[in-house]
Amino acid sequence: MRTLKILVVAANPVVRAGLTVLLGACPDMEVVGEGAGADLVVVDGDAEAVERLSALAPVLLLTHEPAGDGAFGSAAGRLVHGRFDVAELVRTVRATAHAGARSTLGNILHFRNSASRVQRFGLSAREVEVMDLIATGLTNQQIAATCSISEKTVKNHINRIFAKLHSTTRGEAIASWLGTRTAS
Repeated sequence: MRTLKILVVAANPVVRAGLTVLLGACPDMEVVGEGAGADLVVVDGDAEAVERLSALAPVLLLTHEPAGDGAFGSAAGRLVHGRFDVAELVRTVRATAHAGARSTLGNILHFRNSASRVQRFGLSAREVEVMDLIATGLTNQQIAATCSISEKTVKNHINRIFAKLHSTTRGEAIASWLGTRTAS
């Protein structure tokens, strides 16, 4: 198993220490501190850092702002403080780190090897696009804007995706999509 090298950036030393301990406890992750060459950068609410660090590696933004914000447009993923637990943080770190080539719109990351997953789950091309965006942490509103479709259409796609992936939550769907979901 490949170890993900993680760069944690947070102005608050308590947040930084907490993230370092939580992520460092995962057997497939190593917090390397700061520097180039990280697989993923976790940033706590610093727009300037997101913009600078996204050139080094995908950035997972931890923010207090639930709605999309253009200042954080280059973040590959986003979690809102108070709305995620440790398990979701770890899942989102893995999903964001496993992301592949950047799209031209807002540097949103799409995942590699979609073809084998498409065949395995039977998703349409649009469902693949929506699922990849779900896995990057985008909200329904952000997905709608990215795909130029309505939020209602996004919800319809998500319902079909959940049915095909035998999932009831975004976390389960992401785990199935990435092949990290364990059988229960």
